[in-house]
Amino acid sequence: MRPDDTPIEHRIQANDIELACFEWNPNARGRGPTFVMAHATGFHARCWDEIIRRFGDRHVLSVDLRGHGRSTSVEIEHWKNFGEDLVALIDALEIDSVLGVGHSMGAHAMVDAAAHAPERFCGLYLFDPVIGDPKTYGGDRAGHFAGFADGGHPIARRRAHFDSLAEMIERFENRPPYCHFDPAVFRAYCEYGLLPAEKGGYELACPPKVEASVYMTSRSNTGIFESARSFESPVLIVRAQLPPAHQETFDFSVSPTWPGLVDEFPDAREIHFPEASHFMPFEDPTAIAAQILEHCDIVLGASIDSGR
Repeated sequence: MRPDDTPIEHRIQANDIELACFEWNPNARGRGPTFVMAHATGFHARCWDEIIRRFGDRHVLSVDLRGHGRSTSVEIEHWKNFGEDLVALIDALEIDSVLGVGHSMGAHAMVDAAAHAPERFCGLYLFDPVIGDPKTYGGDRAGHFAGFADGGHPIARRRAHFDSLAEMIERFENRPPYCHFDPAVFRAYCEYGLLPAEKGGYELACPPKVEASVYMTSRSNTGIFESARSFESPVLIVRAQLPPAHQETFDFSVSPTWPGLVDEFPDAREIHFPEASHFMPFEDPTAIAAQILEHCDIVLGASIDSGR
């Protein structure tokens, strides 16, 4: 790690927006795979900090996806944009031998990015990549909540303004799922999830309307299955607990990932944690970091065997 354990912030122009990303251990670039990290809906790049700190001196980039963190605030029209942005950022920084690490929406984005720039990627680690049964896809505004009578989404009505960081922490620290987060991860979620507001205080770095637009378009990317079939490097899919049978409302703590997804990739394996939450990367960063490093060793072994 750098002496102050603080990453370098970069701003990259890509696809008519500005993407923020954070680089750890720049001196390690080229000495092994670069871990590129992509977060879940409503979160941001710095939620990975506690996992990244367990990677030792490896080169890491953690990205604020469009509409999130310190990247341009823009409502989402199609999930393919997330993967396109990642490709543009990786190309702009000229990063090769990428091990794409994604959680939820970020994992979905990594699949598209890897398929569109396979020469840049050596493998993928996907924690619950929000790729559902193919039968549920279709339409540019297709998502879990597209059927609300008012055409909106309940997330759009969440509180967006806080007088201080302490107020946000106090509001969420005893509420699920946040009360189950590792304390340092929760602190980072709050601290880097706020931006100064024009009229004083702070606002969520991912505005509620933007977060709502992500959910409203969550089944728009029908091309994600072709992306999965075309990526030939090693993939690890990790799934959390399955939702109860006949569940009528979506529960963010359970897995949104189609159990058949592993068979769509040419070279994939999966691990299913039947009692784990969809938020496990925030709850147990030590276990997830170890799992990513183990998969990295497998990816490196596959590269040696194939002569790449």
